[in-house]
Amino acid sequence: MNAVPPARPVYHPAGFDDALRTAVDDLRAGRWLSTQRLLAATGQDWGRRTSRTQVLALVAARSTVLADWGREDPVNPELAILRTRVAVEHALTAAEAGSPEAGRLEQAARESCWAAADAVPSDPVPWVCLLALAVLDRPRARPEHQKRSSDPMLPPGPWGLLDEAQRRDPGNREAHHRMVRYWQQVSRPAAADFVNVVVPRVPAGSALAALPLYLSVEHYRNEPRRNAVVLRQWLREPHFSRAQRAYESWSVSAPGSWPVADLSYLAHALWASAQMDAAAEVFAALGQFASRAPWSLVADSPGKAEDLLLTARQQSFAGRATALA
Repeated sequence: MNAVPPARPVYHPAGFDDALRTAVDDLRAGRWLSTQRLLAATGQDWGRRTSRTQVLALVAARSTVLADWGREDPVNPELAILRTRVAVEHALTAAEAGSPEAGRLEQAARESCWAAADAVPSDPVPWVCLLALAVLDRPRARPEHQKRSSDPMLPPGPWGLLDEAQRRDPGNREAHHRMVRYWQQVSRPAAADFVNVVVPRVPAGSALAALPLYLSVEHYRNEPRRNAVVLRQWLREPHFSRAQRAYESWSVSAPGSWPVADLSYLAHALWASAQMDAAAEVFAALGQFASRAPWSLVADSPGKAEDLLLTARQQSFAGRATALA
């Protein structure tokens, strides 16, 4: 077994992606050239382009760095897709805050998505962005949110948007997570049905095998906490088997191919279900890296999240099956 990693976890949105980490740190300092070069080098690796633009946009949305970039290189295609990403992020944030600007920002973001889809027809990112915006259409008034699924178990929804993303990048991770978030807001049973339809079809090693773990965390959050703890949710079905199956899929994946967030959910699920040897293996693979979720979601309070993470990691390496959360 590998040695226990350093006590204090590292939370960095780039995770294992060293090149992305450099670009993120430069963006935070107001420098955009490494971002331009990174996205140009990413080319048509659509899955990586999706994840990298998501992370970079979350950083850029908190600054004026894209405006600075635009003054020097206004027609750069990498700048255009990041501007679309940032527009979507601003629309989602405004809607969550109840801002009077929310409607205008949503419309601007949608227009930017459609323009980006026309500009680079092979890029899945604009379609993933449209899926992200679907949660703002609560009455499902837009035609693109009323499509019938090819699976009769699933209700009408933004299936056409998912299909477009899938056509360009089969198994696109963010597209599937956006779809889960959409159904969690619209219909929790539909979210579970969607995951139950998707996961058996994904190839061994796919990070989409972690999707059920996100459902388990949501179930825990929505269950009266005393019931969830007393009943030891994570030792019961379907939660125990979800962790086991996700671990089996991860164990045949390429090293470093699962994002830190998915590995964090997997480590938590294995620890909480007392599968300590497997949990220790995942913690070892994470090394110094961690994501704040799911620990911030299952801890007694967000301020206790890191303590819970450190306890879980220590217990997993020690092989102590005492997990409760």
